[in-house]
Amino acid sequence: MARVRRGNRKLLRRKKILKQAKGYFGARRKNYRTAKEAVERALTYSYRDRRNKKRQFRRLWNIRINAAVRAHDLNYSRFIYGLNKANIKLNRKILANLAVSEPQTFSEIVKKAKVYI
Repeated sequence: MARVRRGNRKLLRRKKILKQAKGYFGARRKNYRTAKEAVERALTYSYRDRRNKKRQFRRLWNIRINAAVRAHDLNYSRFIYGLNKANIKLNRKILANLAVSEPQTFSEIVKKAKVYI
């Protein structure tokens, strides 16, 4: 059987993992095996949570819109229905920002949506 000549591939792979584990506590930073497990777990969580972040923000925007709309004697679902009927194409992120930063503008939008309910 032929001898495998891999040069410094093993060292480079280990260095890459240990570099990614920089900042971890104790053996998770120094020991290759534990560092590899910790890095793999961290990468899995980061992949998952990049998607969860989008869901969480949409939920937050919906809560903010609902709170702002209830001050105008309306609920969230009827407000969104009114916006669609009024053909106002604003996404939830913009609506939530308007509700927080510019209440006057938001109240005008609510009035336009109320007409179609």
